[in-house]
Amino acid sequence: MNSQEEVADFIRNGHQQYLPHLSIDAVIFGYHNQQLRILLLNWIGYNGWGLPGGFIQRREPLSKAAHRIVQERTGLNDLFLHQFHIFGDSPYRLQERSVREFTEKYGLAVDADDDNWLFERTLSIGYFALVDYSKVSVTTDFFTDAYQWWDVSEIPPLLFDQNEVVEKALATLRLQIYHQPIASNLLPEKFTLPEIHTLYETILGKELDQRNFSKKLVALGLIKKLDEQRAIGPHRSPFLYQFEKDAYEDALKQGIVHTY
Repeated sequence: MNSQEEVADFIRNGHQQYLPHLSIDAVIFGYHNQQLRILLLNWIGYNGWGLPGGFIQRREPLSKAAHRIVQERTGLNDLFLHQFHIFGDSPYRLQERSVREFTEKYGLAVDADDDNWLFERTLSIGYFALVDYSKVSVTTDFFTDAYQWWDVSEIPPLLFDQNEVVEKALATLRLQIYHQPIASNLLPEKFTLPEIHTLYETILGKELDQRNFSKKLVALGLIKKLDEQRAIGPHRSPFLYQFEKDAYEDALKQGIVHTY
């Protein structure tokens, strides 16, 4: 949706297709160079960074809307998504100034008066997504004009209450790391023991005993050693491992994936 006619129609008549007062904020996590990162977009009219998001179509199931919104931003299908909170304390999510910036950018003569549906207070449903960083192809929309991946420890001040959204998503991710297939969605299909150990330490923000950590994952049958090695330097060719997905899912259901 990027033509002048489409933008103008969305501003005037979007409430006919989308639910007013309700939106989705997506915290999209990727893992790269031993950093846990999230995708942020630069919002036109605010000169600031915010989360990807969007509105829910009137006849669209909530989970389908979340998948659609993240797919549109990342180009990825078959995503891991987890709903984690509803946010509503911030009185405004779009303001007149922003809508007028959109119209000026596209050279539109749109009467965005005070009754426009975009000015109304909006509740936001938070989802976090886990994506393969190397496969993401980011697409902005007409609300945004740039994007950047940010380390979770260096998130700038965000629009509205979205710093709270990120903090809540990260806290939920850490709580769910032993109850959801978090690691299998952030690592490549084949990995070394140090790589999965570093991933868990990065997400949790603390050190884990490497020997006990890997021994427990192997003992529980959650990962298996492959007859493949990765050459990473002279006399350094660690074995590769792979998730045993059925065993991993069974362990998650039973609540036994704990590596503290």
